Amino acid sequence: MQKPKFDVDFYDLADGTKPARDFLLSLPMKMRAKITRTIAMLESSGTDLREPHSKHLDDGIFELRAKVGSDITRVLYFFVIGRRIIVTHGFVKKTDKTPPAEIKKAKQYRHEFLNREEKNDERI
Repeated sequence: MQKPKFDVDFYDLADGTKPARDFLLSLPMKMRAKITRTIAMLESSGTDLREPHSKHLDDGIFELRAKVGSDITRVLYFFVIGRRIIVTHGFVKKTDKTPPAEIKKAKQYRHEFLNREEKNDERI
């Protein structure tokens, strides 16, 4: 089996919770399986993963897409230097467009993540 090209990690809040992981665990089994397979595709394809599985939304924020029946799930993520992908959070899609508040949340998580990484680098 080929080694994944990218490392996929879940974003963690200051209290240690991981919104994307918690979201995935809350999904029905079929949807969880489908989005988990899509995350595995992201891990092996990285920046080459395109629609219908992945779509760029805005300013380096992307969404993974999964549909089971009429249920639509999205998981947002961003790339980090060093072939890393950080999965921020997910939601059940109820409108045609991804809600701006969800994109804003992913950008905020990215900002917090990068600030933490910078502080960790300064300690070394």
